Amino acid sequence: MSKKNPGLDFLEDPDALEGKLEEVGDFFEQNRIVVLGIVGAIVLLIAGFFGYRYYQSSQDETAQVELFPSVYMVEADSTKKALNGDGKTPGLLSVADNYGSTDAGNLAHFYAGTALLKEGKYDEAIEHLKSFSSSDLLVQARAYSLTGDAYMEKKSYSEAADYYKKAAGYKPNKEFTPGYMLKLAVAYEQAKENSKAMDAYNDITEKYPQSVEAISARKYKSLLEATVGES
Repeated sequence: MSKKNPGLDFLEDPDALEGKLEEVGDFFEQNRIVVLGIVGAIVLLIAGFFGYRYYQSSQDETAQVELFPSVYMVEADSTKKALNGDGKTPGLLSVADNYGSTDAGNLAHFYAGTALLKEGKYDEAIEHLKSFSSSDLLVQARAYSLTGDAYMEKKSYSEAADYYKKAAGYKPNKEFTPGYMLKLAVAYEQAKENSKAMDAYNDITEKYPQSVEAISARKYKSLLEATVGES
């Protein structure tokens, strides 16, 4: 008998091992339906997972084929055709609606929002841009900024500032962040939040002193200081 592991005697004793196997067999016979049900459920879950992955992959491929002609139309400023299709392609709105759970469908929301903003349909643009989500360095910040642009057009300056702040805070970089920060400062001014506007202008000149936006920030800050001083 093993003194170290008395609970594992059956590994050394063939008779004990046979007894354990009989116990397992008896348990299976008594609980056949439950055991088979659990095994069946596990098999279905695994099959469902891989089936869904395959379905998503095929859906994404279809969505990509339908998406990219419309993307070219957006870039060529043919926004109506891009949104609604041209008879040959379904258009961004259809792709976003039918394939929203795929990567291509997600991207369709971004381009649909961009096109709707150009069309002056600001509420719809905001809806699509908010439906878009990405971890990409540039595109997600751009989506936040475009959402801010739509709110600015609606004269909803506080909401615009919220989204410009998101754009400026999303993976900051010297190429694009100063532009978002300048938009943020202007939105604060329009919202009559002069203190926050001043802070935003200062942030640009301190964090990105070599940027083109830093020149504008100094100018706008001086104008704002003059205006506040006169009031």
